[in-house]
Amino acid sequence: MNRIALVALLLLVPAVALAEDPDAKPAKTQKKKPPPKAKPKPKPAKKKPVVVEPEPEPEIDMAVETPPPPPVEKPVVVVEPVVDHDTVVNDPPHVVNLEPPRRKRFYLLGGIALIDPLSTSDPLELADVDGAASLAVKNGPIVGSGSTVGSATIPAFILGYVLPFGNDHLSLETVLGLPFTVKFQATGTLANMSIAPTALGIPTGVPALGSELGEAKAAPPLITLVYQVAHLGPITPYVGAGAAVLIAYDAKITNSILTAVSQPDFHVSPAPGLVFQGGLEAKLWHSVFARLDVKFIALMEARATVEHIQVRTPDLPLFDTVEVGTAKMNVWVNPLIIQGGIGFGF
Repeated sequence: MNRIALVALLLLVPAVALAEDPDAKPAKTQKKKPPPKAKPKPKPAKKKPVVVEPEPEPEIDMAVETPPPPPVEKPVVVVEPVVDHDTVVNDPPHVVNLEPPRRKRFYLLGGIALIDPLSTSDPLELADVDGAASLAVKNGPIVGSGSTVGSATIPAFILGYVLPFGNDHLSLETVLGLPFTVKFQATGTLANMSIAPTALGIPTGVPALGSELGEAKAAPPLITLVYQVAHLGPITPYVGAGAAVLIAYDAKITNSILTAVSQPDFHVSPAPGLVFQGGLEAKLWHSVFARLDVKFIALMEARATVEHIQVRTPDLPLFDTVEVGTAKMNVWVNPLIIQGGIGFGF
């Protein structure tokens, strides 16, 4: 035991000596790393004294404020989509249609029509003169005589139908309206001179007839084919042509000299004619339009006949009345029809 204690004591003595002597070198067998030195704590920085500066007084800006410039609008760039023609094959190319919108199939125009006959006539012709009348007058024309037809102003309508071909440029039209009165008037020697001034040199006392002869109700049905020439903005000029007929009925003599004894028979035959048409049409709103229409009916000859004419002869002692016979009048009516109004399509 003593040996073991002695050995332990010998081992502890050098370790203690090394701990006490820092310069002593440790034994090679007992070499150890020195412990890490502790870092010195940083000294606190000295705080600088805070100097409070006085706030500067606000400056007053005496300059006049100018309004900011208006914002500049950026140009809008339209980017067209790129179409792949290899994949889109069924889409037709875009075509700009410069034609006006299609017209309604039917249209109606209402307004006022002025009918002004540009009439001329042949001389009035007497026929079937017999008996005492043959002493004063003869069969045949009365030199210098004539007749005409007076004008009339009536309400009238135009009914039209746009044909399904011709790109809506062609249409058929007819005039609708109430019958109007046609007045027949005497001209020349028929109005200013007696038709039977003397009989065997003896004055008959038959006065001149004057201008009034008779009247009749008339209905001039007509139909025209109308073509729209061009579209000048809202204005469309057009032309047309067709046929018409003057139908007169309820004809009667209104001259007081010819009706003093009895009422003669007055008859007017139907008078056909050719129609020439032109005018302007102005679009107002959608299918509403205004129109000025002019028609001229050519080659329209009205043949009028007055039968059983009896007149008084106050200056003939033996004859109180005399039957003159029959008078025939051929009048070229040739009316000019000017119509204005408002229409619409439907």
